[in-house]
Amino acid sequence: MLALLMFAAVVGVLLLGFPVAFTLAGTALSFALIGVAADIFDPTFLNTMPSRIFGIMNNGMLVAVPLFVLMGVTLERARIAEDLLETLGLLFGRLRGGLGIAVTLVGMLLAASTGIVGATVVTMGLLSLPTMLKRGYDPAIATGIICASGTLGQIIPPSIILVLLGDVLSSAYQQAQLKQGIFSPETVSVGDLFIGAIIPGLLLVGLYIIYLIVVGMLRPSTMPGNHEAAVHDHDAGPMLLRVFYVLLPPMLLILAVLGSILAGLATPTEAAAVGAVGALFLAAIRGELSTRKVTDIGRTTARISSMVFMILIGASVFSLVFRGYGGDDVVRDFLLTMPGGVAGAVITVMLVMFLLGFVLDFIEITFVVVPIVGPVLLGMGLDPVWLGIMIAINLQTSFLTPPFGFALFYLRGVAPDDVATSAIYRGVIPFVALQIFVLILLAIWPELVTWLPDKVYQ
Repeated sequence: MLALLMFAAVVGVLLLGFPVAFTLAGTALSFALIGVAADIFDPTFLNTMPSRIFGIMNNGMLVAVPLFVLMGVTLERARIAEDLLETLGLLFGRLRGGLGIAVTLVGMLLAASTGIVGATVVTMGLLSLPTMLKRGYDPAIATGIICASGTLGQIIPPSIILVLLGDVLSSAYQQAQLKQGIFSPETVSVGDLFIGAIIPGLLLVGLYIIYLIVVGMLRPSTMPGNHEAAVHDHDAGPMLLRVFYVLLPPMLLILAVLGSILAGLATPTEAAAVGAVGALFLAAIRGELSTRKVTDIGRTTARISSMVFMILIGASVFSLVFRGYGGDDVVRDFLLTMPGGVAGAVITVMLVMFLLGFVLDFIEITFVVVPIVGPVLLGMGLDPVWLGIMIAINLQTSFLTPPFGFALFYLRGVAPDDVATSAIYRGVIPFVALQIFVLILLAIWPELVTWLPDKVYQ
């Protein structure tokens, strides 16, 4: 009971606005001290904490986090998104909903370049929302497109959440196999998750675009075409050259990062280093790499990376105390007794994570919840890559769902005052429905996730 009460206390303190990392560690240590004083908690559990922190410091996989953050921050500062949006907006100018399609495609490219949801939503909100409203787009449609395309960074590799999930699921998978008596356990890597996320990510983008085309046909007044900026026959050649010039650098960078992983030439950490250096190179040849900007990029990267690792350390303390109180046994027994067997357990976990996504960031859920439920679910025979992608899309859906979705808060912070919050909520509902549809498809056909990794590694 104390383990579950500790979990509830963490959620309550977070809702009061306290910093996540210190909330996790502080609440856990407070409950540990209460347990020691009441002689119901073994203090030797805390003796393993230094070795846990040392293990985090020595984890080469987690080095990819600051490198991918550096890559994303650099591309954001180099104004690559601005050029992409302007050029693709001209390319799709005549088509009703063309600007919306351009925003979706730029969101996809930014997701594959940065992997940071907050940065993508804010960037797209600042760059595209004023333009879309000026062109006569319905505020609900415009804000829905931006929120949905901005959260693609959750699933399209290289995604920060997939890096973190890869590390956590690898440990959970090994625990599950050891409990089954398998003493030479198989492993799951970040590269596995990257490859498994490609088809679901492209499927989401395709469904978004199909939805925009259908809405443009059925309700043309909500997404007017931009005939003034449309590409005419006589200037189609120069326009295609411009598209090629603008698209080539980010596409080459994405190809270098993902291609090196898919071809087995580099680990995700090494590929992240390639991406970071490549982003700096792109910024330099665009003349966007002044001394002041480099300093700003370095500070932003250090701040975001420090936040991630402090949360990871706090979550390690929390999970240690949670296990010390037998919380993992409570969760396992609860899931094993769920009606519906494995399917019932998966639905329950997904629903709990979906609801927690309203109040916790994906980093906290990854580091706190997944280590608790992961070994239990994987011990039931689930594929770790499939489970990881399902968790990522589930959290992505949670971040879009009114009234508490994080992406809605990010956009509300940069949207003009005349855009009603209710319009933002209305706009994201169709995209939430599309993501739930994709989750159902992946549940029915896990091969949508597992087929490509199997082919690549064969």
